[in-house]
Amino acid sequence: MNSQNPVESPTNFIRNIINKDLEAGKHQSVQTRFPPEPNGYLHIGHAKSICLNFGTAELYKGKCCLRFDDTNPAKEDVEYVESIQEDVKWLGFGWSGAVRYSSNYFETFHQSAVELISKGLAYVCFLSSEEARVYRGTLKEPGKESPYRDTPVEKNLVLFEKMKKGELKEGECVLRAKIDMASSFMCMRDPTLYRIRFETHHQTADDWCIYPMYDFAHCIGDAVEGVTHSLCTLEFQDNRRLYDWVLEHLNAFNKPDRPHQYEFSRLNLEYTVMSKRKLQTLVEDKLVSGWDDPRMPTISGLRRRGYTPASIRDFADRIGISKVDSITDVALLETSIRDDLNVVAPRTMGVINPIKVIIENYAEDSIETLKAPIHPQNEGMGKREINFGRELYIDRADFEEVAPNGKYKRLALNKEVRLRNAYVINASRCEKDSNGNTTTVYCTYDADTLGKNPSDGRKVKGVIHFVEATTAVEAKFMLYDRLFIDANPGKSDNLESLINPNSCQSATGFVEPSMIEAEVEAAYQFEREGYFCRDNQSDSLVFNKTVGLRDTWNQ
Repeated sequence: MNSQNPVESPTNFIRNIINKDLEAGKHQSVQTRFPPEPNGYLHIGHAKSICLNFGTAELYKGKCCLRFDDTNPAKEDVEYVESIQEDVKWLGFGWSGAVRYSSNYFETFHQSAVELISKGLAYVCFLSSEEARVYRGTLKEPGKESPYRDTPVEKNLVLFEKMKKGELKEGECVLRAKIDMASSFMCMRDPTLYRIRFETHHQTADDWCIYPMYDFAHCIGDAVEGVTHSLCTLEFQDNRRLYDWVLEHLNAFNKPDRPHQYEFSRLNLEYTVMSKRKLQTLVEDKLVSGWDDPRMPTISGLRRRGYTPASIRDFADRIGISKVDSITDVALLETSIRDDLNVVAPRTMGVINPIKVIIENYAEDSIETLKAPIHPQNEGMGKREINFGRELYIDRADFEEVAPNGKYKRLALNKEVRLRNAYVINASRCEKDSNGNTTTVYCTYDADTLGKNPSDGRKVKGVIHFVEATTAVEAKFMLYDRLFIDANPGKSDNLESLINPNSCQSATGFVEPSMIEAEVEAAYQFEREGYFCRDNQSDSLVFNKTVGLRDTWNQ
């Protein structure tokens, strides 16, 4: 058994393949790659692929390369290159060696194309894109051979050189592989290998005006880098035939240990879209504030909302790897972040929708410092100081003038509740504004109830949170929810009609004074409210709601 084989690790079909390859001596080590196109921001589906590719390499003590598939300069930008690298590192992964680009291998791609032409396996085709579609045939009918298919090798070499030198117009012709126009796999019906693009490339400037297609460049890039297992999603399943065909017909890469492609199901997540095109539409149509909007499934959006690398990696482990396409319940992602933050997030108190409470029997101008646990299940995290005084803020939802029923556990007139980590109070009267909204609740407190458990003989049914009014710090709360009201919005071309009108709401409230020093992106549990993090794009004190304390959608 090869020493790289983690026989006791949880398995999936990809690990089974790798184990067999190592046992058979086909490969002495494992190398994977993550090959994103730098034409947009990564999303949670890419995170699954990142975890698979980098995680597999880690598991087998192998290597994983980061290679940008930069073969279409018209849609690419250095901004995306930088954001992708940041996302990979934020998730906790590091790539082997330097960052790679498909453009590093443009000369190799070109020489490979020349080799195929010289072998009579590729030709320059002048069919228009519309004509090529007609000639391609359908799933039920075979295609027709291009009238340029039998152009002599010598002429094809001359024409391809003219393409390279920019002597032919963009869209005038392409280089196509000569395979089988009657193949049952559409991708094998003389697919395009190269096209002309007069675009300045972000890595190679204007050195090239011909650019390889993904299916041609990807397999050669894998072979050049020594990738052993090329892992991609199921939509590339048919394209594996072309992947193999290219490598089998190039002398340098037709070797027993050449790369092989294996497909797994992509992530489809409820209440979101994974199409780059549709995500781009959300941004361009200003249905969201940008790629890092906390409602977006992008890694930068999830990060801004308060998701942690550990929670995303845990989510990837929970959903697993298979060949079956399905839609994953978004509650599983929310469970991963709850489970993580429940353990690591410090506790604090914040009042999102405040009304004032005045403790009439508490001394004026007196502020008392109390102790509260930073985490109730982790004494090692220590204690924090909270303030108590005559004037407090509680949440408006925690007061009713008349208790609606006997099970009501919040504050009402002539009813007691315990303030979190403080005293028992009893409401006696309230003031309202001209619209009938309560503005101030007058209470008394029992000085003998500090630190006592509600089961000490007093039947105090409820516990509510608060902040002391004179020392509290004003903060803005961004209350995010699922972006769409439909569990499968990707089926619609009218995304705007499916936007959840309550997906982004804001409120101004108050937090404990220590929260003025809250770290950007750091997670906190605002007791009884949910998990929040400080926004990474705001100079002021803004907290983004990551997730509630429990799943309210399925109640």
